[in-house]
Amino acid sequence: MGVREGFEELYGAVPEGVWAAPGRVNLIGEYTDFNEGFVMPLALPHTAVAAVSRRADRVLRLHSADIEGPVVELDIEALVPLSDTGWAAYPAGVVWALGQAGHVVGGADLHLASTVPTGAGLSSSAALEVVTALALNDLYELGLTGPELARLAQRAENDFVGVPCGIMDQTASACCTEGHALHLDCRDLSIRQVPFDLAAQGLELLVVDSRVKHALGDGAYAERRAGCEEGARQLGVSHLRDVPYTGLDAALARLSDERVRRYVRHVVSDDHRVEQVIALLDAGDVRAIGPVLTEGHVSLRDDLRISCPELDLVVATANAAGALGARMTGGGFGGSAVVLVESADVDTVTKAVAEAFAAAGYTAPRVFPAVPSAGARRLV
Repeated sequence: MGVREGFEELYGAVPEGVWAAPGRVNLIGEYTDFNEGFVMPLALPHTAVAAVSRRADRVLRLHSADIEGPVVELDIEALVPLSDTGWAAYPAGVVWALGQAGHVVGGADLHLASTVPTGAGLSSSAALEVVTALALNDLYELGLTGPELARLAQRAENDFVGVPCGIMDQTASACCTEGHALHLDCRDLSIRQVPFDLAAQGLELLVVDSRVKHALGDGAYAERRAGCEEGARQLGVSHLRDVPYTGLDAALARLSDERVRRYVRHVVSDDHRVEQVIALLDAGDVRAIGPVLTEGHVSLRDDLRISCPELDLVVATANAAGALGARMTGGGFGGSAVVLVESADVDTVTKAVAEAFAAAGYTAPRVFPAVPSAGARRLV
């Protein structure tokens, strides 16, 4: 059953419209966004879809086709940050954030469904936030741009849900375009669409969902964010973005804490890797980004220390089987890796990874192509 039909069955009326917002995978630039650095995500074809209608009162009704349970009914006036940890907190947080920003939004009925894998580090929560924000923006004629919607969605996740994420996920979902990767400067939020037509080059970017999430990841993001902030403080800069790559060794020599030193080295070098990838893409040398991806994984594994045995196995096995490069992507301790591979080698690499997982006794991974897709849009 589609979301339109599901909406009609739930609420007894035809929705005013249907919207979609994608998940994302990050090509390069990890843990750099909250350091006001650079990131380079692309939107996936997997989306959160919402059928939505306005209400005449201040009631918010939410239902998910993917999670068994009744319609969640909330009073907009009574929305309180950090009061709910369930899935409904994400769309409810967007309504709260819109109100906090002074936008007049009334009640709404929403029926949501998503094909973005959850727990895979592919921003299923951002897709849910952005599709809600776009629908309400259209229905209530708020006139907000994609970047503005992304900032409101980020505030919903930071302040209402309580997750200290950066701006990348929401911006990717709101602003990506088909056939491109998004170069986002997380300081001034300027964006550039970088052509990334892999099929024309005889290449594919695979997402390998390890299908694991280690409990070690709980709180690790916040700990690393605090470590980066401490590094910036000790180096006398507002954010690690201000540490030049050419001066990295000198900056590291000023840091006495080994843990902080590792975090700083990762962030500054990953910002540099984003710039390397853009230069290579601009020059038309797509295959040459492969080693840069692998270097990024080594940094995430050894300096940031957010990888895990399953992700390390994906990267090592894929590269040994002929991939051009690979790295874990997302918050770490599980989730997914990206693998750049010649189209002719997709089956070989996929089989090698599956066999390696089986030999290690791991759950079989899920592998699918990351096709650079469109950002949030109205469908009906």
